[in-house]
Amino acid sequence: MLFNSYLFVFVFFPICLLGYYGLLHAGKTALSRVFLIAMSLWFYGYFNLSYLLIMVCSIAVNYLFHRLLSREGAQENSQKRPAMSRRAVVVFAVAFNLGVLFYFKYFDFFLSTVNGVFGASFALRGVLLPLGISFFTFQQISFVVDTYRGEVKNCPLDAYALFVSFFPQLIAGPIVNHSEMLPQFEKMGEKKPDWERIAGGFALFVMGLAKKVLLADTFGAGVDYGYGNLAALGRMDAVLVVLFYALQLYFDFSGYCDMAVGIGRMLGMEIPVNFNSPYKAVNIVDFWKRWHITLNRFFTKYVYIPLGGNRRGEARMYLNFLIVFFLSGLWHGAGFHFILWGMMHGVLYVASRFWQKRVKPALGGVAAGAGSGTGRSQEQGAGLGYKIMTVASQILTFLYVSIAWVYFRAADIGQANSLLATAFQGKVQRLSPDLAACFQLDEFWYVLKVLHLDNLFVSRYILMFVILVAGLYLAMVGKNAVERTARLKYRAGTAAVIAVLMVWCVLSFSGVSTFLYFNF
Repeated sequence: MLFNSYLFVFVFFPICLLGYYGLLHAGKTALSRVFLIAMSLWFYGYFNLSYLLIMVCSIAVNYLFHRLLSREGAQENSQKRPAMSRRAVVVFAVAFNLGVLFYFKYFDFFLSTVNGVFGASFALRGVLLPLGISFFTFQQISFVVDTYRGEVKNCPLDAYALFVSFFPQLIAGPIVNHSEMLPQFEKMGEKKPDWERIAGGFALFVMGLAKKVLLADTFGAGVDYGYGNLAALGRMDAVLVVLFYALQLYFDFSGYCDMAVGIGRMLGMEIPVNFNSPYKAVNIVDFWKRWHITLNRFFTKYVYIPLGGNRRGEARMYLNFLIVFFLSGLWHGAGFHFILWGMMHGVLYVASRFWQKRVKPALGGVAAGAGSGTGRSQEQGAGLGYKIMTVASQILTFLYVSIAWVYFRAADIGQANSLLATAFQGKVQRLSPDLAACFQLDEFWYVLKVLHLDNLFVSRYILMFVILVAGLYLAMVGKNAVERTARLKYRAGTAAVIAVLMVWCVLSFSGVSTFLYFNF
């Protein structure tokens, strides 16, 4: 089930809200958890009942691992010999989860690679990829490992099932941690409708919905045209397609996460923020502190630190970074283009960390030693220079990330190379009117007609550039949705704006697509 669907907005979520708070009001705390689990299973099973069976089996098996580790931990604490090595259990549990993920997501990629390298002819299985399997698998790995480490004690089955299946963040994250959600589940009986918090959650949901429906899908139409007609693109067309996808992906994924946080708040729960204006980053290190925050947190805690982190020397630290980005690329998709995307980020990340650790301090020391004046005009000049450098760094980081996204979106490395070659060396020709036509939204085209701008030669391109500039401003300059709702004053005017935005989104539902991260 999609957040951006009539069924979710008008049937599923109203039932969920009324049933949840009704049971809490009646004092049925345990039943309210079961109710949310049932609603989450309905939400997930609506896509495909086979997906539901896979997820339920995964929950059951991993809960068994949790119980085994909890029991053996208690035996060790009481100085009794455990029935089974805890280390063996956790190793088997992680191997089981990675094995399931490998089969459903990477098995065909593995066979096709073997066929290509060794000239074999293994038949591909065409294995069904369950939605969100990368997210709920990583979430369960973290839970089992934390149980092994003693960070999680005995967890009731209903709390664990809700932790994994909680529908707002089930399909496309964020990847939540047990310490963030289990305490909230335990306090569900204390929750009463907080109308201001519900209003804030609804506002955040609508803003996320607008990101997806009004912006991401609009940019997506241009992206689909560009990748489907590479041979017809000129240089400027290709550049625009690269920018369109960078904005489509941001508004699509961050829009989903905003909706997830908003839904959680309407249910009285706080889901961690997964994005913090990543296109405002001034370098690639800053970018990965802002983009997909919970995935970065997972790899840091469960891969980077166990590999030694920065404790085994500088060279080993840089190698660990590269391993993390290699796995990040592979996590996003079964293809060499995803691995290349990950390594493009990894190499620049290592170079940036080296610069910050070695080169920048040396240059800073030289500059400090050379400085001789402390006047007000010099401070103002330094401030202006710093701002210019900051803006330039932000733009360069955004452009590099946008170029790397081409390998993320393309069907393979060859297609990505073709688009980038056109962007850098393609023909200089008039912008494609077919590309511009992807942005001719009826509601905006009517405004152009009222202003008598529809007959101009450039009229077909006006909306494309207006929407592009608006997207760049929102992503790179303006406050993000979480910041806006944190300072929002819930007055009549605000309510009217949110209501109009919601109606606009609902009227646009018929042309929306699934979320991009459903594929990962």
